[in-house]
Amino acid sequence: MTEFCRIVTLKNEIEAQVLAEALREREIPHVVRTFHDSAYDGIFQMQKGWGVLMAPESFRAEIETILNELNAG
Repeated sequence: MTEFCRIVTLKNEIEAQVLAEALREREIPHVVRTFHDSAYDGIFQMQKGWGVLMAPESFRAEIETILNELNAG
């Protein structure tokens, strides 16, 4: 089984959705995890960012390149 690690911190839900779609198109395994917690009304999102993208370490460079291209475009 492949171990997933934190690759990037996501700024918001839109960035998460766009990046996740780009990774699905390229068949890159990933998980998006939000820091939102309804019990604390999202307070951890202000401290840690919206959430994180987790994936196998072997995809780190490719994911970072995709995210940079999306942010530049």
